[in-house]
Amino acid sequence: MKYITSDLIDDLIARAGTAPRKRLNHNVHESLSDPIQRLFVAARRGSYFRPHRHLGTWEFAIVIRGRFDVLEFNGDGCVMDRRTLGPGAEAIAFEMAPDTWHSWIPLEEDSVFFEVKMGPYDPKTAAESAPWAPDEGTPAAAKFAAKLARAGIGDMMA
Repeated sequence: MKYITSDLIDDLIARAGTAPRKRLNHNVHESLSDPIQRLFVAARRGSYFRPHRHLGTWEFAIVIRGRFDVLEFNGDGCVMDRRTLGPGAEAIAFEMAPDTWHSWIPLEEDSVFFEVKMGPYDPKTAAESAPWAPDEGTPAAAKFAAKLARAGIGDMMA
């Protein structure tokens, strides 16, 4: 039996704080070839989740600590929905349909979600990045992340 302890989550959050992307994951699944991928993702404020979609597969996520805004976009980069998730928020979890463009914005410094999606995991095909969003680590990414943080339903991100 695998136990996910508070100490494990605290350590994951601490290590996310020193990671270049300001986030880190802890896989629960044994192998990248597992048919169901299960992982905890700790993210610090300022972590940029480039808008992306998972082709042909659903995604389930539940926020266990802190808060995130989850943005959903149409294919042109228009914000279709923005929802705050986390303990004490109106929603704590979602199941997303396949091929849905989305992004996460950590609202609190110590935010963690648990994610489940279909495997196997192949980094080349696991997610398609939105062509209208800049790559992580580029000068344009910081400006775009600030725009994401202010975006409301109906705003164009492209």
